[in-house]
Formats: sequence, structure tokens, C-alpha cells
Amino acid sequence: MSRPAIFITGAAAGIGRATAELFAARGWLVGLYDVADGAVEALRQQLGAERCVAGRLDASDAEAFAAALEQFFQAAGGRLDLLFNCAGILATGDFESIPLARHHRIVEVNLRGVINGCHAALPYLRRTPGAQVINMASASAIYGAPAFASYSATKFAVRGLTEALNIEWARHGIRVMDVLPLFVATPMVNNVANPPASVGRLGVLLSAADIARVVWRAAHWRWWPRVHWYPGWQTKAFAFVQKCSPAWLNRLSTKIVSGY
Repeated sequence: MSRPAIFITGAAAGIGRATAELFAARGWLVGLYDVADGAVEALRQQLGAERCVAGRLDASDAEAFAAALEQFFQAAGGRLDLLFNCAGILATGDFESIPLARHHRIVEVNLRGVINGCHAALPYLRRTPGAQVINMASASAIYGAPAFASYSATKFAVRGLTEALNIEWARHGIRVMDVLPLFVATPMVNNVANPPASVGRLGVLLSAADIARVVWRAAHWRWWPRVHWYPGWQTKAFAFVQKCSPAWLNRLSTKIVSGY
């Protein structure tokens, strides 16, 4: 019997890389895909060439995504157990201070990339019993995050897509979930030139390895149906308060935390 197989976008660094390391160590065949093709090839050699397939992929390119999935499905012996849509980019600051082209690119990668992956992967997921999709969302999809406006908007969209496909694809036997962390210590967060006030006030309490463990747990969850995963006590508390508090209080607390 062939090994279970996971296809990961954004696998060169951060959460994607940590997830690849964890799943490879636990016996899965791992697809390492990223625009940084040299980095994923180096990671393939590090993890063991027999455990991984690596390739260049810009998730916003639908044709390239479809070709990469077909290649991986064949290399995996005709299975795709888990698609992890992890690739994402970020820009922070006042909305008007960010070039329009950058806003568009955030939408291209963070949302269009997830749609591309889900659409292209469906035929392979349907042919794999117990197949799953996990999308990388964000706590900024709980309440719109000032200084992260376009990023937050894409994560709301990913959350909505996840909820819809979780219901739609149940008829195919496919589970669709997402992960919504607060700030994670990854290059994407650490390399922000001028961190927004919310980063300093909330802190960066999660590591990429923390999120990888949540992805692993979600992939092996067999109890009650669960769509959204909130890593860490801080994220869980934030989600709970947002559900229970009135709208005006949610807006006020977000305003205070973000420094606006």
C-alpha cells in the first residue's frame, strides 16, 4: 500500500516548511511546492529525496497548479490524501499607503491561489478515500484587522470558501477545514519592516511548528465535525470573545488593540 500523500503550497519556509518536516518525519509522501524552487529542492534533499516531490509553483497560476497536482498525483501512486493550501503573502500599514498592485497581488496569491488549488485538486481528492483539504486562514478572518486590510479580506474569503466546500464536498467524502492563528513567528511576520501596533500588543506567541502540529491533528481528527481550528489559547480566547460580545464591543476592542 502506498504512503499517504500531502501536497503543500508555500513549502519553502515558515508554516509550510514546518508542516512538510512533520509529515515527512511521520511517513507521508510530501509535495513541496513554492515559487522558491531552489529552497524546496534543498528541503527535499534534507528530508530525503525518497520522501518528497519538489517543484516550482506560483499558486496564482491556475495552469501551473493543475500541472503540479497531476505530477504529484502520479508520483504518489494515484492518491492525494491532503491538500494544504498554505502559500500566502502579506503587506501591512494604512490601506492607502500600500500600492494598489500589492493589494492585487495579495488577492492573487492568498485567495485565487486557494481557489486554484481546490478546483484543480478535486478530481484527485475524489479518487482518494478519506481525502481532505486544509486551508491556511488567519485570526484576521474573525474580525477585520486594521493595518492588514487586504490580507484580512482574503482570509475572510478563504474562511467562507472553506465553510461552503466543507458542506458541498461532503457528498464526495472530502473534509475541508481551515486553520486561523494569530501572529506566528515566521519570515512573513518577522520580516515586516514596520510591525503594526497589534503585533507588539498581542505578541507573537505561536511558532511554525505549533501550526504544523495543529495541521497534523486536524488531518487525523475523527470525532465530531470540525471546520475551524484556532491554534493557541490566545486565538481560542479571541474567537470565543468575538462570538459572545456585541458588535460595538468587538469593533472597539479591535480598534484599541490595533492602535487606531
